[in-house]
Amino acid sequence: MNSEKKQANIELSCTEIGGLWGVYFQESMSSCFLTYFLHHLQDKEIIPLVKESLQISQTRLEKIKEIFLVENFPVPSAFSEGDLNLAAPPLFHDIFALSYVYMMNRLGMINFSFTASNNVRLDVLDFFTECIHTSTELFGRAVKMMLSKGIYDRPPKMNYPKEIEFVKKESFLSGIIGDKRPLNAIELSEIFFNIERNYFSVLIMLGFAQVVKDKNLKKHILKGKDVSEKQISLFNKLLMQEELLGTVTVSMEVTDSTLSPFSDKLIFSMINILNSVDISLISHAMSVTMRTDLTAQYSKIIAEVMLYAKETFDIVVERQWMEQPPLVTNRKMLIRNNNN
Repeated sequence: MNSEKKQANIELSCTEIGGLWGVYFQESMSSCFLTYFLHHLQDKEIIPLVKESLQISQTRLEKIKEIFLVENFPVPSAFSEGDLNLAAPPLFHDIFALSYVYMMNRLGMINFSFTASNNVRLDVLDFFTECIHTSTELFGRAVKMMLSKGIYDRPPKMNYPKEIEFVKKESFLSGIIGDKRPLNAIELSEIFFNIERNYFSVLIMLGFAQVVKDKNLKKHILKGKDVSEKQISLFNKLLMQEELLGTVTVSMEVTDSTLSPFSDKLIFSMINILNSVDISLISHAMSVTMRTDLTAQYSKIIAEVMLYAKETFDIVVERQWMEQPPLVTNRKMLIRNNNN
């Protein structure tokens, strides 16, 4: 990011600070995972995609760092090579690296679009616009490669409507009592992608649980894996009730290694992000559903994930693994200290 593009006399707002700060952490974490994948990858088709993903993450980090330095804003410490043990055997098979690029860029497209909409300083907006573009391009390439390797589970098909119809009954919203109407396209889409996202979480949690030595941390990771498995079971049951096939289970992408390539701090930071994403996207699914039984199910899921997220947060704080996000000035403290 060329500092000359900075708008004169316009400091970063809270939304721009929060967006850049959060993305710096996420890209720093992703850079570690991609470095690890690239170190072990053997698949010559996947290597170039992972290599480019790593280069993009590193470029984003440098651009954010440049903006912060121009603003005399402290650059987060985030993660480094010290959070990796590249001497450890591969924890995941090559195909998981492709799944990682697919999922992180799919989530990135959502996050960057939301963050961009909150920014008004043009150089920051340009940065997030570029992030959307590169994540969309990487996502498309990952989908194409997954299709070529036969590992991409397409969203369910549905018959096209014969004509335009309007809702005529209040029972369109019903789902608790009596006959339920069929799922609409929006509801079906949300269910499918919730299943897909939780399959990814199950895999990565399985790998983490396999290598973490601390018994309490391992127990917590396995609890998170159970939370994701319950969601998969619930959503697949909903699909079966609608006479739709549930999505197939993912192939085994975790090796038998028990030596961790990641620091516990890096592992729990990834779990923190997955929790945050889960809460956000389930909330979105609940906001667009028009069946009361689905709304009730989403409410239960959010409550369970929020409880797990709170427990994760407590662990991270207790172990002093969380770098504090930028805070607004504590005026009350300033006034109190000035009186002394």
